[in-house]
Amino acid sequence: MSDLLPSTLAHLGKLVSFDTRNPPRAITTGGIFDYLREQLAGFRIEVVDHGAGAVSMLAVRGTPSRLFNVHLDTVPSSPHWSADPHVLRVEGDRAIGLGACDIKGAAAGLVAAAQATDGDAAFLFSSDEEANDARCIKAFLARDHGFGQVVVAEPTGCEAVLAHRGISAVRMAFRGRAGHASGAAALDASALHHAVRWSNRALDFVGMESHRRFGGLTGLRFNIGRLEGGIKANVIAPEAELRFGFRPLPSHDLDQLHAAFRSFAAPDALEAYEETFRGPPLPAGDIASAEDRRLAARDLAEELGLPVGNAVDFWTEASLFSEAGLTALVFGPGDIAQAHTADEWVSLAQLQRYGGIVRTSCANEHRSQPPDPADHRAPALEH
Repeated sequence: MSDLLPSTLAHLGKLVSFDTRNPPRAITTGGIFDYLREQLAGFRIEVVDHGAGAVSMLAVRGTPSRLFNVHLDTVPSSPHWSADPHVLRVEGDRAIGLGACDIKGAAAGLVAAAQATDGDAAFLFSSDEEANDARCIKAFLARDHGFGQVVVAEPTGCEAVLAHRGISAVRMAFRGRAGHASGAAALDASALHHAVRWSNRALDFVGMESHRRFGGLTGLRFNIGRLEGGIKANVIAPEAELRFGFRPLPSHDLDQLHAAFRSFAAPDALEAYEETFRGPPLPAGDIASAEDRRLAARDLAEELGLPVGNAVDFWTEASLFSEAGLTALVFGPGDIAQAHTADEWVSLAQLQRYGGIVRTSCANEHRSQPPDPADHRAPALEH
């Protein structure tokens, strides 16, 4: 087989050159999507604008039942980059550029593999993953898409990840009674004091969850990311806002966790408790169905010739596919430790390996049943 690395790097250089930082997510249906359209000759293309810079592109050739998914948005670049983050650099065994690791390297590998084969293939590109928005994936899953398996690209060191934590983000608002801080009432009247007491109870609770285990993962991940409120040191704080997030194990019940966290606040002090984002764990479902889905994902990894890696702490959109009933695993080039960093990079060896796996899948993957003439992919219109 020919070496896919030169073409992968050529595509990666072009993909990195497009500014798809999120925020601000100033992404349109042109730009990077125009480039991908031009490269995927022979694919039926459907581009959908979901608003606010969230754009998806479904590219299908033949009648596959397996979908490869990759997001094209990146985190914002920091001032600590040693060179222009939108210009790809190849130094030694590394390709360096914004998004090269997370996860435009995989997108480049998909294109290179597609151009090297003529077999059935399906790719779903999206642009809203870094904002925990997920409108692209949710809109795709709401349609009659016809796919049974999905391989979601994230940096996993070219190992198949079958399980990861869920994620939930919460905004809490506490109320107090303004007054002079010299009075004894300040201890119980301050909204900031209520928030701090809640924080202490929440941290104690998280500590008691440290014994929980699932697939190599341990305990409950928790972080208070922002606490603000009050006026000045000698004024009792009349209000405070706290934002926190937690990452449960697949064996945790998210609703029970929310009930516990809510209960740690004095009822008369709690103005609002609002979950602002929720992502299920991978695999999704109750314990029995989650295990069945994990085993199905393991079979898919074996079919693709992928080594199975450990469960991971970070969240991915693979769990949304799993929740919708697809067999889902996470697989991509790069190390998560390099993601979201200045001078992020991906190894050339992993780019080569990823492209080779996708090329083999494109060459071998066919549906066992004849295509349905009513299938939205036959034909699909370009928008």
